[in-house]
Amino acid sequence: MEATRITTDEVRERLERGEQFTFVDTRNPTAWGESNTKLPNAIRVAGNELAQHLDEIPKDRTVITYCT
Repeated sequence: MEATRITTDEVRERLERGEQFTFVDTRNPTAWGESNTKLPNAIRVAGNELAQHLDEIPKDRTVITYCT
């Protein structure tokens, strides 16, 4: 499946309709630690380590990755 971009408004609308997502925070550890915004239950994996953690990401729902 090809990756596509999605806006925060689209995510909000889809969440309100009951769609479930897996959020993957791909910021580096420094950026993650300095941020005041952290999504609850997001899987935290630095972008350069994503390939080593693919087995931790559920495959039964849409996955949304985000970074700074």
